[in-house]
Amino acid sequence: MMKTLLVEDKAYIRKGLLNLLQLVESDVQVIGECESVKDAVIVANACLPDLIFLDINLTDGNAFDFLEQTQHLNFKVIFITAYEEFALKALKIGAVDYLLKPVDIKDLEVALHKVSKLPLTEQKQQINAVKSAWDNENAKLILSLHDSFQVIDLSELMFCESDKGYTSFYCSDGKKHVVSKTLKEFEAQLTLANFTRPHQSYMVNLKFIDKYDKSGVIHLKNGKKIPVSSRKKEQFVSSLLKRKSN
Repeated sequence: MMKTLLVEDKAYIRKGLLNLLQLVESDVQVIGECESVKDAVIVANACLPDLIFLDINLTDGNAFDFLEQTQHLNFKVIFITAYEEFALKALKIGAVDYLLKPVDIKDLEVALHKVSKLPLTEQKQQINAVKSAWDNENAKLILSLHDSFQVIDLSELMFCESDKGYTSFYCSDGKKHVVSKTLKEFEAQLTLANFTRPHQSYMVNLKFIDKYDKSGVIHLKNGKKIPVSSRKKEQFVSSLLKRKSN
């Protein structure tokens, strides 16, 4: 039996996947479920799974954060993603097995069959290719402005602010770009590029944070102050401490 861990931040996706795994003919034994990088690292180290269904985007980081912290362990991976635009290019380049949400039972059966036959060393090579492609794919953000396309280096983007259907992008060189799209449309890619969403109206690049007042205010290195909503404080602090430890 393959000891299997489900790492997915949405409970209904985990439940659906668990139900499908009970329907397919396989030697999978689910030993645990996690919704964050932090919890998944703890469980993986304790339980030593043979296979992990791994969501790309988690509550406190992404799949590659988890893989970096568990690279000493030996397990196979089937990625799960809802973000076709940002995930599929990298996953296809690496030729790794992946499932799109909502998970289809036939796709699940195919992925299980492939991963069961694949040597562990070969899959690790594939995942390294995915990581490299992923870093290249998510290093830039292309904004469609009124009369041009603006390319932004995400490492130089300090924060984004959303207001009434528009999103403003503030760069470290002082430039500001405004697009007529909501912040939600950029959240997936920005989260994967080390941004956090401490408030409904803001996403912040963790590298530009100078300090955080426990009263609920972020101070950026340029002096800008950004509020942290009460319901997002715990998640934000977790993301901040995680970056500090890396």
